[in-house]
This record gives sequence, structure tokens and C-alpha cells, in this order.
Amino acid sequence: MVTVTYFPGETVTLLLESVEAAADWVKWGRPTVVMADNGSTDGSIEEVEKTGLATVLHTGGNLGFGGGANAGVAALPKAMEWVLICNSDLTFAPGAIEELLSAAGRHPRAGALGPMLLTPDGQPYPSARELPSIGRGVGHAAFGWVWPRNPWTKAYRRDHEIPQERGAGWLSGACLLVRRSVFDQLGGFDPAFFMFFEDVDLGDRIGRAGWENVYVPSARVTHIGGHSTQRHQAEMTAAHHRSAYVYLARRYVHWWQAPLRMALKAGLTIRSAMARRSAALAGGADLPTRPEINCN
Repeated sequence: MVTVTYFPGETVTLLLESVEAAADWVKWGRPTVVMADNGSTDGSIEEVEKTGLATVLHTGGNLGFGGGANAGVAALPKAMEWVLICNSDLTFAPGAIEELLSAAGRHPRAGALGPMLLTPDGQPYPSARELPSIGRGVGHAAFGWVWPRNPWTKAYRRDHEIPQERGAGWLSGACLLVRRSVFDQLGGFDPAFFMFFEDVDLGDRIGRAGWENVYVPSARVTHIGGHSTQRHQAEMTAAHHRSAYVYLARRYVHWWQAPLRMALKAGLTIRSAMARRSAALAGGADLPTRPEINCN
């Protein structure tokens, strides 16, 4: 297990404590937990080191999520078949990792598997989506925040469907069980994405390489929300839009597609500026309420 930290506060301790009941470790063997820290100075990492619940890897600087995850995975023995990569602001429901490992046995072509992510109030977050395209991406970005049920957002997020185990275009990197051989084969997360869209890009490359991204909603993980994200909201918004452009521009690389790339860059630059001034726009499309889903 690899978790990436950057000023995580107390959330990382909650994450590590929730691992104990997340699987039958007598059957699977105790997990090796590596915390790849990108330069935290809030004292939280020192507290974790005292507990002995994880080995702390100091990356030497802020490498972003993908860079930190790559460093953490590289520190693990090559013989490990599966690696669980996750944010530090999560808690696992009892049996969540067990469900992911069991699903891996049912899907021999799975390169990555992801759980159902839940908000603190128990609502599912759309963590298994289709790959963004010009149509879905532009429609979702332009209309999602004012018209959450628009057809582009629904087609992209698939969050109005009844949750079931299925394939996906990509899975949220907030919690991702990856097949180590596939992760190494693909070179891990692309360092061109400092934050955001590194998971979209990885899911895309997993599919192109002939492997599957599998959504496992029977595995439940609650996303608490970290201190780092809250403290750096404006920077996060800007990074999200920069990464969106990098991802889309790489899909339209021909010379005759230059006007499209210019239009994408202009549109995302404008949206980024507007999102920094509008909490509603920055928040994106509202989540559909599913009262029947509960992590307790």
C-alpha cells in the first residue's frame, strides 16, 4: 500500500487505523505500507513514524500526487503483485480491501480496480467514469455546474446508474488497486501531470495496452477531505484546468488540429479564471442523491 502525503493533518492516522479491518490479513499477509511524503512540515508525519503503522519515504520535494505515488511504488519489492495507491484523506470500510482483492481474482485482465468512493455523508462520488472526449468534456465543463443532469455529464460520470461491478474508462486515483506488472510496464503515472488527470491518463493507457479498469462498488471507501486541498483551493483549481488541457491536447496532436488545441486552451483558461471567482463553478456538477447507499 502506498499513500501520498502533503500536510495531511490527522486524516492520515485515520486512514492507517482503518486498514486493520479492511481485509482478512491472516489470509493475505500483513500489508507493507509506504507513506510517500512530499515535504510536510505540520508534524503529522513524525506522529505516524511514532506509531510504526507505515514506513515514511521522504521524496525530497513536492512531486505532486503521481510523482509521489511513483516513488512509493518504486520503493516496494518487485515481487509484490498488487499495490494499493491511495490519498491520505480516506478511511476504508470494513472489508473494503478484501472486496478489491477478491474482485481481482474474478477479473484476470484487470490492470486496475477501484472502490466506490463515498462523501462524508455517505453519498457515492462518481469515481469510475468514461474517458473524456471533446463532446463529453466540453459539455460537462460548460453545463455541469448549472445543469447537473445534462446528457454530457451523465454520459461521462455514469453516476445516475445503479452501482454494479463493471468496466470503466478510468478510475479515481484517490484509491486504486493496480497490478504491479502493468503499472511498471506503463511507467506508472505520467509526471507531466503534477496533480489531476494523472489517473485519467493512466486509465486510458491501461485500456490501450489491452487491460481493464474495473469498478468494484462492493468495496466502500469514505473520502474525508484533506487539509492540504482546503488550504490550497485556488492552486488546485488552476492545476486541474492545466492538467485537463495537457490530457486533451495529447489526444489531438496533428498539425491540422492546432486550432482545436488553441480553442481548448483558451476555453480552459477562461473557465479556470471564472472558477477561482465562483464557488458554484469550481464545485462542478452536483452529485445525485442515493439515500439507499450508506457506508455504515
